[in-house]
Amino acid sequence: MVKGIGALAAVAAAAGLALSAAGTAEAASKRTFISIGTGGPTGVYFVVGNTICRLVHKEAAEGRKKGRKHGIRCSAPSTGGSTYNIGQIAAGELDFGVAQSDWQYHSYNGSSDKVTHFKKLRAVFSVHPEPYHIIVGKDSGINSWADLKGKRFNIGNPGSGQRGTTEVLMKAYGTKVGDFKLASELTSTEQSKALCDGKIDGYGYTVGVPNAGVAVATDGCGARIINLAGMVEKKLVSENPFYAFATIPKGTYKSTAADVTTFGVMATFVTSADVSDQVVFEVTRAALENIADFRKLHPAFRNLDPKRMMKDGLSAPLHNGAAKYYKEKGLM
Repeated sequence: MVKGIGALAAVAAAAGLALSAAGTAEAASKRTFISIGTGGPTGVYFVVGNTICRLVHKEAAEGRKKGRKHGIRCSAPSTGGSTYNIGQIAAGELDFGVAQSDWQYHSYNGSSDKVTHFKKLRAVFSVHPEPYHIIVGKDSGINSWADLKGKRFNIGNPGSGQRGTTEVLMKAYGTKVGDFKLASELTSTEQSKALCDGKIDGYGYTVGVPNAGVAVATDGCGARIINLAGMVEKKLVSENPFYAFATIPKGTYKSTAADVTTFGVMATFVTSADVSDQVVFEVTRAALENIADFRKLHPAFRNLDPKRMMKDGLSAPLHNGAAKYYKEKGLM
């Protein structure tokens, strides 16, 4: 009798394990894995992507009594930046990405050969302003764009937003690559050290304020940020809705002795029309329902406002999933 009960118990245990395994498999099958393209590991884009992943995971209910049973798991690897992210979204290799507002515009409208033309590009929300910095060596003698002629200037790695904006300025000023003594293609991670080591005289960088990478040069070796507010910049701002003038306040970095005026774009969060409405809804909800946490994770996020995030710098159509969230919250 005992032997028979033991056999029945064994069968029941096996059945329980099978059901448990089936339940685990079912739960796993309902999980959605998304990837977010960011930028260099010292840049704000990297923080944006990983902050959004953090908030998506915070909202997840699996294993907890409260939360959203959305089943979404998220990764945000370092990438080449704006135009790279858009290209990889178009190719189906990334689900979301962080991109400058100008490259969002050019991609959707097909107005530049520097970024993939992608009519299925969709906006989700904007994040922070990104002034274009020109950072020069302490004793470089560079005080304007014209002074860069004959100097060693880092134009940025191919596929990065900073490279794209630098090329826009080069075209507007009639500057050719050959006008520089050296036109290096260093990444955002490499350029500040190269400046402090005397390997370059300056570099262009489109990035939120403040930025740890910029501080390596300004606070570490006295590099300066120069003004860009002449007629060329005024024409660019007046003719392009994705540009605006911006101020880098006095005291932002040790060498910022006065306000610096320059122009810039917005960092935006984008996706593809092919990504499901439900996934985009949940990602948008996770970011904006936890906006207080979002603001704390980087100084550039300090003034994030959902009412502005749903419209500022967005030049591609809103994804239906994002629009659904904004409508439910009464923002649209």
